[in-house]
Amino acid sequence: MINREQVRKVAHLARLELTPEEEERFTVQLNDILEYFEQLNELDTDQVPPTARAIDVSNVTRPDQLQPYPERDLLLESAPEREETAQGEFFKVPQIISTED
Repeated sequence: MINREQVRKVAHLARLELTPEEEERFTVQLNDILEYFEQLNELDTDQVPPTARAIDVSNVTRPDQLQPYPERDLLLESAPEREETAQGEFFKVPQIISTED
């Protein structure tokens, strides 16, 4: 089990300033967590494959579909700077990637 001195040490390493009341509360809470893990260690998990999640989760996505914005002129009006080229009118933004080698 964890004691108050260990809580103090971890708080110090994490650069946390805890009051004596918080040290006591966290000592109790961390011991409760460790006790729960001890209960889990009693389970026979030899036949259970390792997983990242308890349930299967899949990300629901949609395919990207390029489509024109219906109010393009209104959108460009809010741009601080614009640039017109042969390909069209665009937002002008500061260069963030250097072209120097």
